[in-house]
Amino acid sequence: MDFLRYAEQSAALLNAEIPDVEALVDHLAGREWLHEQCSDRDCMLLRKFQRELRPVFEAGQQGDVQGVVDGLNELMVRHPITPRIAHHDHQELHLHVATKSASVAELLVGESLLGLATLVCDLGPTRLGVCSASPCTHVFVDTSPNQSRRYCSDRCSSRANVAAYRARQKAVDKVVPA
Repeated sequence: MDFLRYAEQSAALLNAEIPDVEALVDHLAGREWLHEQCSDRDCMLLRKFQRELRPVFEAGQQGDVQGVVDGLNELMVRHPITPRIAHHDHQELHLHVATKSASVAELLVGESLLGLATLVCDLGPTRLGVCSASPCTHVFVDTSPNQSRRYCSDRCSSRANVAAYRARQKAVDKVVPA
């Protein structure tokens, strides 16, 4: 299991709009083997999980270590995870969330929680954040070496930097008489 990938997928899941099965299938691009199993119930369960998970990222953004830990622990009680050691395709041993008879929603929730729990233990709970660009509310996982990420994407970063530049230019124009 690549815990960073699972943690980043949890942020992508939280940022996704999943009103119906078609949207869920779109979200699962690259995981075609799951497409046929997607159901309306999965969509409903994932929307509920999104509401449950968001406070964990908000706590991380605020530097609330206890809030992140308590939030993840509570979610792991509500959504038990069954990891299994996998050895396939001649790869090294790694962890997967057990999928035998698990729904798509259960699989995605399990991967999210296992990835986030591992990330929080290895890199710290303040690696979870909410985009600083207004009006964006997307979340992200900060894997930068110096823990300096503030935006969910390059697009939001650029938009915020351009807005700040324009604000500085406007302030300079007001100070210097024409």
